[in-house]
Amino acid sequence: MKRAPAANRYYRGPLSDHFDGRVFFNPDGVTPRGLGDLLRWQFGGGRARWPAQWPSPHGQATPPARVDDGRIVVTMVGHATVLFQAAGLNILTDPVWSQRASPFSFAGPKRVNAPGIAFDDLPPLDLVLLSHNHYDHMDVATLTRLKRTHDPLVVTPLGNDAILARAVPGMRTHALDWGGALTHAGATVHAEPAHHWSARGSGDRRMALWCAFVVETAAGKIYFAGDTGFHEGRNFRAARDKHGRFRFAMIPIGAYEPRWFMDGQHQNPDQAVEAFGLVGADFAGGMHWGTFQLTDEPVEEPRDLLHQALDREGIPRDRFRPMLPGEIWEL
Repeated sequence: MKRAPAANRYYRGPLSDHFDGRVFFNPDGVTPRGLGDLLRWQFGGGRARWPAQWPSPHGQATPPARVDDGRIVVTMVGHATVLFQAAGLNILTDPVWSQRASPFSFAGPKRVNAPGIAFDDLPPLDLVLLSHNHYDHMDVATLTRLKRTHDPLVVTPLGNDAILARAVPGMRTHALDWGGALTHAGATVHAEPAHHWSARGSGDRRMALWCAFVVETAAGKIYFAGDTGFHEGRNFRAARDKHGRFRFAMIPIGAYEPRWFMDGQHQNPDQAVEAFGLVGADFAGGMHWGTFQLTDEPVEEPRDLLHQALDREGIPRDRFRPMLPGEIWEL
């Protein structure tokens, strides 16, 4: 006898072009691979050995309390954790200060460099943008600390608010579907499509949505791609068609090998450079590399391949920087 599919534990809502009533999906996209392929990858060899420590040359930054002079100041914390300061707002993305990107404190990918901002040196936070629920992006321990010390509003795609309500009681959240928007303190945050998936465990795959973010501020528009596969560049092209050019974009460049397994969820540096052109950004920072070893490539390869791709396309390297913890970029 066939069993009825398990109900979605995080979200109930109308069907759409990316929600079938139970799980979310990428329209015309790639479904995440299953356990057999995961085991084939994990036991197939080919993983480069990362150093136990790979300190950033930038050390730890002390950001200003506010930036309200037309500049956008971007400070890399590590992986996908970035502090954006513009138009008097402080916005933090996918915050992870824990030592491991894992459900366990004793196992899982361990950071090889310190966060680029000491937690106690964070300025007052207004918004946290949480792109999806994978452990290298949604870190409950960090979010609990942020709730206690800053009480920011967390903007996140559908279903993730239910996870946070259980994990961090009292945290202020606002959930958005793709195409949804929220205006807060003079800035407007849009949730836009990304090509990815979600899971906190083995029984909740794709039950919460994932997204990229567009932030409109008086100092200009910012694009934060979250975690994404390239997907023929569709979502980058769509973001530019809808929002116009961006003053700054944060684009993932790492966690891409082996391609047969990762292509649907993480883009490589060549694709990141193509995405940079499609999304129409004046400048971009490369993220999602050099902090946690999630995949097979060597620690420095994303930076090296990004530079090669930029050189081939005749794009100055100072327009798209592979950012490291503690690095500050003022626009």
